[in-house]
Amino acid sequence: MLRDADPRRLFGAADAYAALADAIGDDTEQWRAGVDNRVRDSGWTGQAADNARQSLARTTGKLTAAHLELARIAPVLREGAEAFVLAQADLRRALDEARAGGFEVADDGGISWPPASPGERHDPDAPDRTRQGTDLRDRIGEALNKAAHADQVTAQRLRQYTTDARTGAGLDPFGSAMRLNSAVLSAVLSAVAGEDLVLSGMPGQNASPTEVNSWWKGLPADEQQRLIKEHPDRIGNRDGIPTPARDQANRIHLDQMVNDLSSRQNLSDWDKKKLEGFRSIQGRLRDDQGKQPPSYLMVIGDQGQGRAAIAYGNPDTADDVVAYVPGLNTEVKNMGAGDANRARDLWQSAHDIDPTRKTASIAWLGYDAPQAKGISPDALAVAGDARAKQGGEAYQGFLQGLRASHEGQPAHLTALGHSYGSFTVGQAAQRPGGIPADDIILVGSPGTGAQKASQLGVDGSHVWVGAAEHDPVSHLPSHAEAKGIGIGAGIGGLLGGPPGAVLGGFIGDKIAGHSDPHELWFGQDPASSEFGAHRFDVADGPRGFQSHSDYWNQGDGRDGHSLRNMGMIVSGHGDRVIGQDRR
Repeated sequence: MLRDADPRRLFGAADAYAALADAIGDDTEQWRAGVDNRVRDSGWTGQAADNARQSLARTTGKLTAAHLELARIAPVLREGAEAFVLAQADLRRALDEARAGGFEVADDGGISWPPASPGERHDPDAPDRTRQGTDLRDRIGEALNKAAHADQVTAQRLRQYTTDARTGAGLDPFGSAMRLNSAVLSAVLSAVAGEDLVLSGMPGQNASPTEVNSWWKGLPADEQQRLIKEHPDRIGNRDGIPTPARDQANRIHLDQMVNDLSSRQNLSDWDKKKLEGFRSIQGRLRDDQGKQPPSYLMVIGDQGQGRAAIAYGNPDTADDVVAYVPGLNTEVKNMGAGDANRARDLWQSAHDIDPTRKTASIAWLGYDAPQAKGISPDALAVAGDARAKQGGEAYQGFLQGLRASHEGQPAHLTALGHSYGSFTVGQAAQRPGGIPADDIILVGSPGTGAQKASQLGVDGSHVWVGAAEHDPVSHLPSHAEAKGIGIGAGIGGLLGGPPGAVLGGFIGDKIAGHSDPHELWFGQDPASSEFGAHRFDVADGPRGFQSHSDYWNQGDGRDGHSLRNMGMIVSGHGDRVIGQDRR
């Protein structure tokens, strides 16, 4: 029945009910203006006049109620029809694949296939027919369940309208007034409209971005716009949704969050920071209007310390895409300021190197970056690896979403991490399934958790490292070294004098081990020979922490080639990168 049905006929019925509701609405306005209002404003007084006005008001109320009741039917039919169309499309795709694979599908959805031939049974590369059949059976069953659910909900709603018409409840002017009362509107609409069938058809949280993208593209354009406007928080942050739709939804959601936080009393310190950050992003988007490249708000949310991602250039249509992850002490306000500047500057660098290719450069803060006073082993010990692992999972999904929503030939995709963000990128790359990146750039890195570049899921020749000699983060000691240094310093201090210094240093060296001088806080130094990545040229930078943030300030040759080198990598011209000796 689902395979052969024509659910699009329901759209015609919806149009007919919408036309009927409009006609009743026009009649109601004519009645109100031509009869009810004229009598009310005529100056007629007395008992007969009062009785007449009350009678006319009752008729006006019934007409208004009838208009509202009829106006609610068309959306129910359309939403049901859309849910049926999507379920039918899922079913037909599964049936086409079954037919192409030699499977037989019965009218009740049961699936069968011929037994494997002797050759197939002994061929280790032969397709697993049982697994394929089970997968097709599950997909057919899921499509039937979606259609059955849509049928049940739509029928239940229509039965309610039928009952209201039969009993006269649909013409109750008091009920109509109650529906228009803003204090109860939300509760009434929930009871009348029920769940959103189209939104409920969105793939679950564990679904792949590819599934999400397929679901979205199967929706009619007007339905996509409805979901964006009514559920911006659900659409804008979902990996796999096309970038323009995410941007539209997230701008709506951003304004909603600013209004909500602005209206609250006694905000927490972090809520104040998020409000400041969201306003900063609003200002950034306003400043970007009409400029090239256009900016897109790909992520916005108030979870944790706040979430945001801003893109320069459309990743869905770009030839080259880079997604940059910032690190320690990054707040959401930075996504409207310094980190957005870095994304924009990197876009410009890649574009200048190869203007024939379309580029998209993204700054992504989809996790709670550690907040620490200063950069030291103590600060990184507080940070730990939990945030990088959580962020790595989110970043993996984000990159998979970029792949799923891209149009045409796959883009050349670069993952870029700075500071603790490079550790986050490393954790994402080492998750099951890895990240769909062609190149990985690590700058100012305290380590990735990997001992070799090849552990990041790409060939070591496509892992690139920028490490300024004066950047303290790229020289942080390993856990063992830090422990040895601390204990050695303590013993030396207790003994005092030159003997104490000598003995403290000796003990510290023994505890630290010094078996690998290139071991950093989070694993092997990415700039070392042992790690096996390309090290590209950056200036030594000023002494102190300033050099840790200097990688985007280099590019004119006098101060190093960091930004230009990154632009080379992003634009697919790694063969032109200026290198630097590994440590």
